[in-house]
Amino acid sequence: MPTPENFDQLLKQFGSASFSAEPDSWRMNTDAQSPSDANETYRYEYGVPIQTVDAFLRLPSPVVSSWCSDANPAGFLVNQATKCTRSVSVEKCGNIQAASMLFYINSSILAVPKSSQMVNITVQSIVVQSLNGMRTLLNGSDVLRLPMILDELCINIVLGVSYHITYTDAGEIIEAAASFVLGAINKEALSIQQSFEISFTQVNTKPVPLSGNPGYVVGLPLRAGFRPPGSGIIQNTNKYSQLTILQSTSNQDCLAAQGARTPVLFGYNMISGCKLRITAAMKCQPLTQTLLDLLKGQSFPEYVASFGNSQAQDVLDWVPITHLHTSEQSSCQIPVSLEIEVKWTKYGSLVNPQARIVNVTATITTTTAKQLPSGRERTIPITSSVVFTDISSPAEPGYKAWPTINAKLPFDFFFPFV
Repeated sequence: MPTPENFDQLLKQFGSASFSAEPDSWRMNTDAQSPSDANETYRYEYGVPIQTVDAFLRLPSPVVSSWCSDANPAGFLVNQATKCTRSVSVEKCGNIQAASMLFYINSSILAVPKSSQMVNITVQSIVVQSLNGMRTLLNGSDVLRLPMILDELCINIVLGVSYHITYTDAGEIIEAAASFVLGAINKEALSIQQSFEISFTQVNTKPVPLSGNPGYVVGLPLRAGFRPPGSGIIQNTNKYSQLTILQSTSNQDCLAAQGARTPVLFGYNMISGCKLRITAAMKCQPLTQTLLDLLKGQSFPEYVASFGNSQAQDVLDWVPITHLHTSEQSSCQIPVSLEIEVKWTKYGSLVNPQARIVNVTATITTTTAKQLPSGRERTIPITSSVVFTDISSPAEPGYKAWPTINAKLPFDFFFPFV
């Protein structure tokens, strides 16, 4: 905040046409620690910039325009994916720092903030992309490939970097790896598009697959899970067994179809079912429980992720599943259908809208099971369905005028002009 004491200093630092985007706190001298914090225990917390020996782990991104800015810090546990444009030329091939692998791995990461313990960034894989877009995975990833001119081409230019960080539950980074996509440019090229990603995995755990980043992608499974008291969302590591419905079988026998499930895929309306043969020997209560297990599966989830990349620790980013029950008034009610309605909306800019789930409702419908005479049978259909409803407000085409205000002006409003 500007004060009379620091105004001149702030004006000198930020008053010119341009200024550094890196605060002084990111360029700290990690070796010079005051005695007061020498014994303090540090840990990374969600969103805190990941520190390196010289500054912070950079994840280039577009700022004002589509051009890359290297001043974007990677936040701890914040999965990001960015794309930006960088100016290049064959003549300056070896002098473009951000086009070289070395720029992204030459600075070690601090295991915890303000510590002397460092974690080197290892090269996990290298993919080489030709001028026509064909990609080849190199066998060895321990070779540093720097940009160089070859037959009027500049090869080994970085087109993409994917960081993967492994951390402990104590907020300490223990491993860091980078995967590269290298390409080539000719003399006509004036710029390249670079892509950058970063993901995090807790040690001794399996990464949970995403279904979009950030919005859902049509055809990918809905991410779902449970929330035990006092914790975040717990998901199944197999994305195809998180939210499922009954899978139809060739023989259409409900009792033979137990355990056959199919994943709910975003944007796909689905219906499945089977036939149940009821005999006089069947009891109401066991039959009801059998049909519930058939329709909902053994463990129906409690929450669905609102975005395809919602994090387990962000509980507010998950939508609770609302359960409804429709039935008749009778002594024996058996469930005959499960209807799942997923309401979603387009989120973000009109140029690149992202699919976001805002409501999920699961409705169980029951019917009366009348007692059959001895030796008689009855066949009833059992169905499961999923419907996706877009509730986005339609954008009005063209220019939208200012709203009309229905109000009268005072009688002397134009006085003394008229």
